[in-house]
Amino acid sequence: MRIVIAGGGEVGTFLAELLSKEKKDIVVIDTDEDKLQYINTNFDVLTVNGSATSIKVLEEAKVKGAYIFIAATHFEHVNIVAASLAKKIGARRTIARVDNLEYITPKNKRHFKNLGIDTLINPDKLAVDEIVGLIKQGTSNEVFEFSKGDLSLFVTRLNEKSIVVGKELVEASKIYDDFEYRAMLIVRDDKTFIPRPNDVFQVNDFVYAVSSRKGLERLMKISGLEKVKIEDVMIFGGSKIGALTAQKLEHHFNVKLVEKDKHRCLELSDLLEKTLIFNADARDIQALKQENIEKMDVFISLTDSSETNIFASILAKRLGVPRTITEVENIDFIEISKDLKIEEIINKKLIAASLTTRYLIDADILSIKMLNTADADIIEVIARQDAKITKKSLAELKLPDGIIIGGVIRNNESFIARGTTHIQPGDICVVLVMPEALHIIEEYF
Repeated sequence: MRIVIAGGGEVGTFLAELLSKEKKDIVVIDTDEDKLQYINTNFDVLTVNGSATSIKVLEEAKVKGAYIFIAATHFEHVNIVAASLAKKIGARRTIARVDNLEYITPKNKRHFKNLGIDTLINPDKLAVDEIVGLIKQGTSNEVFEFSKGDLSLFVTRLNEKSIVVGKELVEASKIYDDFEYRAMLIVRDDKTFIPRPNDVFQVNDFVYAVSSRKGLERLMKISGLEKVKIEDVMIFGGSKIGALTAQKLEHHFNVKLVEKDKHRCLELSDLLEKTLIFNADARDIQALKQENIEKMDVFISLTDSSETNIFASILAKRLGVPRTITEVENIDFIEISKDLKIEEIINKKLIAASLTTRYLIDADILSIKMLNTADADIIEVIARQDAKITKKSLAELKLPDGIIIGGVIRNNESFIARGTTHIQPGDICVVLVMPEALHIIEEYF
C-alpha cells in the first residue's frame, strides 16, 4: 500500500512516523531539504524534494495508483491544488487539510468533491468537537462515547481512594456481580500494557476501561471519582479554537474568556454573543482571583503556546478549579504534562492523525481515537460478513498480543466482551490496539 504525504511539517512528520511502523510504502514531499533529511534519517520512508503542486514532483512521488494522498502542508491553497492534481493523476483517495471553516460545511463539501478531493480535515474544528464532548460528559476524567453513549471509554488516574488499588484485575472485576466494564489498558510510568488477570492495580496508574452506559457510574465510584455538574467555564486564549469553543458552549454554560491582547478582545466581542470577555493574562494570579476562578467548574487553556497552556492549567488547579482541559501541541510535552498530572489534553495533530488513519485501514471503521497519554488507539469497527473475528469465540480465537476487544453493540444493545463472546457479522466492536498491531484489525475484521 503506497501512501503519499505532502508536507514534512509536524502533522506530515507525525503521520510518516506512525505509518512507517506499519511497514507501509510511504513517500513524503516537501520543499525543505532539512525537514526531508530529518525524516529520512529517523523513519523508513522515501522523500521527494519539491512542490506538491508540481505535476513532475507528484509523478516522481508515484502518486498514480497510490492508495491515498494526504495534503498536510501549512498552506490550505497548496493542499487543495495538490490533492486535486493527485486525484487527476491517479491517486485512489485524497485528503486535504484546510483552515477555512466555510469549506467543511455540508453544502460546500460537494465543490471539493468535484475537484477530486474526497475528504477535508480541519484540525481546529476537530479539536473543538473533542473539547465540547469532554465538557458535556461532566466527569472529572476523560470519557469518550461510542455509538451515542451505548459504550464509553473511561480514562482515569488511580488515587489512594480507588478501591481497586492493590487488587488483581480478576478480583477487581468481581466488585459488582454484573459484568459492565472491562479494563483494557494500563499506563504505569513509561510502560503501556494490556492487563492480564493477575496484574495488580497501583496508585497513579492510568487505567483505560470500556463501560456500558449502566456501568459508567459504578466505574467512577470504583475509581474514587464522581460526576461533576458543570455550570461555569473559563477559557484562556482567544485563538481560533478558543473562540470556536466559546461559541459552542456559551448557550449551555456560563462562559468567561480571558485574552491578554486588547485588539483581539474587541474582535471577540463582535463574534461572541453571551461569553464574558476579559482583557487579562491567565498567568496573573490576581487577575484570575478577580474573575472568581475559584468558582469555575472547568478551566480550558487554548493559547498558541503549549508551555503557557500547561502553566496556566497548573495555576488554575492550585487556585481550586476541579477540572482543566489543556491544549498541548508540542508532542514532546505530552509526557511531561502527564507527570504534572495534567490529564485532559487536546492535541490537534493527534486528532487529525486519528481521522486520517481511519482511511488507511481496510476495514469498516466508524471511529478511531489516538490516546494522548498512551501509545495505543481505540477503534470502533464493524465485523464484516465472513470476517475471521466471526468464526469462533474470542477465547478460541486467541487474539494476538497488542489487541483487546472491550465491548460490542449488537442490534442497538451493548455488552462487555468476554472470552465466551462470539462476534457476529454486523456487530460494532470497540477495540483497543497497540500501534504495531493495527494490521490485525484488517486481518480479523
